[in-house]
Amino acid sequence: MTLENRLPRWQMILYASGSLAVALSYQSFATYIQFVYIDVLGLAARWVGLAWAIYGVWNAINDPLSGYWSDKTKTRWGRRIPWIATSFIPLSITFYFLWTPPAGLVAGRSTGLLLYFLGFVLLFDFFWTVVVMNWTALFPEMVPDERQRAVVSAWRQIFSLVGLLIGVALPPVLAGADWSNRGSMALLLAVVTALFFGLSLVGSRERRVFQQDETLPFGQALRATLANRDFLFFLGANLAIQFIFMMLAATVPFYTKYALAIQGPLTLPNGMTLDAELQTSLFLAVAFIVAMPAMPIWMKLAQRWGARVILQVCCLTTAATLLYFFQPTEFYAGILGTTLLGLNLAGLLMLTDLLVADVVDADELRTGARREGMYFGMNGFVIRFAFTIQGFITGTVLTLSGYVSPANGSLVATQPASAVMGIRWMLAGIPAVAAVLACLLLLGYSLHGQKLSEVQSRVAALHQQKAAQHKE
Repeated sequence: MTLENRLPRWQMILYASGSLAVALSYQSFATYIQFVYIDVLGLAARWVGLAWAIYGVWNAINDPLSGYWSDKTKTRWGRRIPWIATSFIPLSITFYFLWTPPAGLVAGRSTGLLLYFLGFVLLFDFFWTVVVMNWTALFPEMVPDERQRAVVSAWRQIFSLVGLLIGVALPPVLAGADWSNRGSMALLLAVVTALFFGLSLVGSRERRVFQQDETLPFGQALRATLANRDFLFFLGANLAIQFIFMMLAATVPFYTKYALAIQGPLTLPNGMTLDAELQTSLFLAVAFIVAMPAMPIWMKLAQRWGARVILQVCCLTTAATLLYFFQPTEFYAGILGTTLLGLNLAGLLMLTDLLVADVVDADELRTGARREGMYFGMNGFVIRFAFTIQGFITGTVLTLSGYVSPANGSLVATQPASAVMGIRWMLAGIPAVAAVLACLLLLGYSLHGQKLSEVQSRVAALHQQKAAQHKE
């Protein structure tokens, strides 16, 4: 990599800080929005499942087109940055309104509440897709060097873990026991999201030489992307991995409340008392706290044996850890499980970034153009089905297992044994199957070892040729 393409550390860190906004906004949404609408606001679980099915169709249009438009954009400010700059404030606004439906709709618990929920889910997803797809598409372009990619990826995941920690641990504390303060919670999280997306813009950079690449027509671009065998295997594995995250996040509030019976204060051995909300937050926070020191370990392993192999190992250890959650019935046993899970969480978070960046590099050798937008758009489209699948499974399992919804404003304290077992399957058994499936799918991913080294050398030579032609 030429000296002028090297990024100073401050710029890498500022760009990577956007990962906090990405994780915070989506993880709080994924973890609590179903719980709030089903268990607090009383919207029927089957209706939420219907909303996720519509959401999946929306993504079939939203994500690929956003990626294609990004690749085609040519402005004095670049291809990606204008989209981010004009969309991150609307993203934060729709995030806030998603949590604060009008009182009249909440009181009705009917079609009006469902339509409000669906409408703001689609708006939030649209702006989130535009911002995050363009932000992630900058990564391979900004950082062509593998060693700097590892550094930026590490910073991204550090910020991501902080965002995940805030997104899953703070909402129940800020919103209160009955979630009556969720408006204040949503406002605070929306402001933090906007702040860190704004900071990431300061560190973002585009290489103008790639705007000169000839863009493929949409149909041809779509066919070329879907014909990429390595990308398809990556997509399948990444879908399974993202499903694990979505399933865990959405199930934890149900699991802690009903499987671990966390509904009242807990007195610690030192005499300190933890209320139910703080226990749930701690249950979630431990996994992300443990993940931070585990991250360098997974990175060293990936550097020694390759990202693909180590990601496969991580999937298998994750599956084994998830099965443990069939057993706990109280807080301390549950914390042990999330501690073990956190050791694996770091690997699942950071290793997929490296695989998809290599896919984009290899595609440039075939097509002659940098098409991060199309790849990240298609990746966003496919992995968003993880949320749709999770929502459908959640609605189906809760309905079939006999889950009792709140009625007439009265919260439910206990669930039948069948519903509790259904919740355990949602946190343990079903995600464990997904982890094994991801490991098997990665067997088809061929960009590793000697083949990957050859791709990296050829891409570096191609970039030098483009820079010489366009006098960058």
